Amino acid sequence: MRYSLITLSCDKLPVTRRCLSALLRHTHFDGDTELIVVDNGSRDGSSAWLGAELPRLGAAGGVEVHVVANAANIGCSTARNQALAMARGRYVVFCDNDVEPRSRRWLTSLRERIASDKRIGLAGAKLVYPYPPYAIQCAGVGISRRGHVCFRGRGEARDHPGYNLAEPVQCLISACLMVRGDLIRAHGGFDEAFNPVQFEDFDLCYRLRAQGWTAWYEPAAEMYHFESVTTQGTSVVRNAAVVVRNGLRFQRRWRHMFEQERGPSESDCRWRRLPAPPENIPEDLPRL
Repeated sequence: MRYSLITLSCDKLPVTRRCLSALLRHTHFDGDTELIVVDNGSRDGSSAWLGAELPRLGAAGGVEVHVVANAANIGCSTARNQALAMARGRYVVFCDNDVEPRSRRWLTSLRERIASDKRIGLAGAKLVYPYPPYAIQCAGVGISRRGHVCFRGRGEARDHPGYNLAEPVQCLISACLMVRGDLIRAHGGFDEAFNPVQFEDFDLCYRLRAQGWTAWYEPAAEMYHFESVTTQGTSVVRNAAVVVRNGLRFQRRWRHMFEQERGPSESDCRWRRLPAPPENIPEDLPRL
């Protein structure tokens, strides 16, 4: 098995249905692929759709589909580790349930980047907003020496030359993240101390980097990302409080590394205000 794609869902069926349908229909699969979806206690019909309809979409695209239905929300890290225990792929790919392919060969681009150097352990896509002018949402992540987070390129033009270069970065977000399968299994997956969500992906990046692996941003892999849809409005997740708590946990754990790195300035870490997105985003987004 070449690829194991892992996605979580917790209610928000229209978002999940749109994401997974697009992944299966608009991805060029260049090898055997399985899709593992863990439903974390949805109460809106998500589990029924995942069990009945998703396998049909997968079969049409030649992708094996496996669905795990949890009785309750067991947290992001625990659910991903649950899927990871089942995954057979040489490359494990984490996709949030609010992403869609922009470039159909995104999977190939991430794999080829990892395969280009034996020290690259993980690679992440260029994430863009799903409405004109399709500006950058995240082109890899920088961490300042004080531990503050910078989504590189957020709000910049998607063809900005500064973010069209594949390069190593301090961190990647797990909205679309590929990791060598043997590597993530050897290092125990995601740390469940970061449940229910937030900073578990940064912690993973730093754990692997601390062992000498590199994390790369790959701009040839472009994905649409509906920013914060996965966590915002989820009744069991007080998102702002969780960000603060897990952010402090991340800072305490990895201060010895990011204080010594040449990360972004504090001014670059200020969250840039962007125009509000349109209320309705069409299904037929441009694909490359």
